[in-house]
Amino acid sequence: MDSDTDSQPSFFQRAKKFIIGGALNPFDKSVFHNLSLIAFFAWVGLGADGLSSACYGPEEAFLALHAHPYLAIFVALASAVTIFVISAGYSQIIELFPSGGGGYVVASKLLSPTLGMVSGCALLVDYALTITLSIASGADALFSILPPELHYIKMEVAIAGVIFLTLLNLRGVKESIAVLLPVFLVFVATHIFVIVYTLATHVVNFPEVASATLTDLQRAPDELGYMGVLILLLRAYSMGAGTYTGIEAVSNGLPMLREPRVQTGKRTMTYMSFSLAFTVVGLMFAYILYGVQHTAGKTLNAVLFESITSSWSGNSGYIFVLVTLLSEAAILFVAAQTGFLGGPRVLSNMSLDKWFPSRFAMLSDRLVSKNGVVLMGAGAAATMILSGASVKYLVVLYAINVFITFVLAQLGMVRHWWNVRAKQNDWKKKILVAGTGLFLCTFILASVTFLKFFDGGWITVLVTGSLVIVMVLIKRHYEKTAKMLTRLDALVVSAAEISSSNAAEENDTTEKPVYDRKGKTAVFLVNGFNGLGLHTLLSVMKLFPHFYKNFIFVRVGIFDSGNFKGVEEVESLRRQVQSDLDRYINFMNKHGLFADGVSAFGTDVVEEVSTLASELLKKYPNAVFFGGQLVFPDSSWFSRWLHNYTIFSMQRRFYYQGIPIVVLPVRVNS
Repeated sequence: MDSDTDSQPSFFQRAKKFIIGGALNPFDKSVFHNLSLIAFFAWVGLGADGLSSACYGPEEAFLALHAHPYLAIFVALASAVTIFVISAGYSQIIELFPSGGGGYVVASKLLSPTLGMVSGCALLVDYALTITLSIASGADALFSILPPELHYIKMEVAIAGVIFLTLLNLRGVKESIAVLLPVFLVFVATHIFVIVYTLATHVVNFPEVASATLTDLQRAPDELGYMGVLILLLRAYSMGAGTYTGIEAVSNGLPMLREPRVQTGKRTMTYMSFSLAFTVVGLMFAYILYGVQHTAGKTLNAVLFESITSSWSGNSGYIFVLVTLLSEAAILFVAAQTGFLGGPRVLSNMSLDKWFPSRFAMLSDRLVSKNGVVLMGAGAAATMILSGASVKYLVVLYAINVFITFVLAQLGMVRHWWNVRAKQNDWKKKILVAGTGLFLCTFILASVTFLKFFDGGWITVLVTGSLVIVMVLIKRHYEKTAKMLTRLDALVVSAAEISSSNAAEENDTTEKPVYDRKGKTAVFLVNGFNGLGLHTLLSVMKLFPHFYKNFIFVRVGIFDSGNFKGVEEVESLRRQVQSDLDRYINFMNKHGLFADGVSAFGTDVVEEVSTLASELLKKYPNAVFFGGQLVFPDSSWFSRWLHNYTIFSMQRRFYYQGIPIVVLPVRVNS
């Protein structure tokens, strides 16, 4: 048990440490500083999704205008206004919900838990599609400049991209962003240059463009009628819906930002909104100024870059176009990072609310939501294969879900400001912002769903609806389980009454029981002062009356997404663990029996208990370990998937170490 062989890490452990990194110490206060992001890095990690939409959002809106390209000026300005309105709405959400959560938390708290769940399901599908679409688009851009004979490996490269980002995020958010930073900066620099260069070299053409725009405005009603022009503008505006995706990522990822989080989040939102609006408006103006038209096999951005550099001397134009297009391909890969940052956060919030299995709130030893990262990666890879990495279908699926979340979030904020109007002096201003955002988002959602329903929109409705049904079934199971556990809860009430009734006797002359070195020791693995632990304890006392003289309670405090948000939450967990142990000790002392408590903290119960077991056996050589396992009347693969059978994992580990352990069934009645 104590041999050198056992102490040496296995090949798998060494490989894991090399790829993902070593474990982090949750009690190191600097870990929150090291894992958190300043506004600039948050802009890189969370803003890439929004900026990457400039590779296809403005193009979709511009092409929808057909023979009236000068009307793109109005669509561009409307898009910029929409970006600022939605961003302002989410800045309100950041202020109201400083712990993060985004659209899921907003809808759950301000509307209803069920609508919050619907918003969360839409977000989960959206984040998985963010990964898939971004990497598929990046692969298309990359292979468009590679020889045709290599195109047969495009799918494999796309899936490899998903796997690479999955491993990168298992290491931790800050390390992944540090790797992606140069890519982001090259994209920003090249596109700022394109926009500024275009405007600077076409200043003299502005009067001509203004005149052509007025002419187009006068000609369009003659061809389409005033209602036709309005419909054309609204259609182009809604077809650019992909432009606004990614804005919600900041409020959802707020827990990973540097303190003070609210100020950092709002600053990040400012960076994101201005950079996105500048890029979208700038590119659409550039399309007009250069008279860009659709060319088969090329994006509008590619045509624009070639038009800009056509008069440059030597190979400078070709090199610039190559670097800029490569930066677009790369930023699309970077945009997939938003899905890995936001998806696991939504999963963990939903699991804490029992809409999803609790294991998705657990953290790895790198203090990241490992299960959430793996699930998002697996979902993205599966979607990539099933869709054939077709950007055409993925774009349609992508736009609908994010606006479901936008609508519910803005609706929640409108309701909130109306409810607090008597207490909030500036409620009219705030409800105006939220109301405007609600109107715009509702219009875009309805338009995109109607226009694209039979072009693939029905798929995202079906997938999201199916996920909603699964969530409802999971929630019902957990609620049913909670009702069945009420019998065990009665034990907690009885034990609490025994402890409280004797609380006044703490200062009496009765001596506390002492450790009996000759007596047997029972070590109980507990996860709190609850019915499961007390039932296991009483079962041992009933099965082995007067046999055990010493009772040791082992409690492991587990860091999950719910309590690992800052130093205060970590200290609160430490206090809760000690309180649970004290209650067990007091309960046994009142029965005249010696008791002691041992605690540990980490992200893996089995690892922490296994480490403690060897130390406990040295101190209590005659010890036997006990653990309880809930047994439900109806067991199926579905119920087994929803519950953590941790005690059986401990049992296997203890058997291998040669440590005696007994698992007692705790039957739960219907």
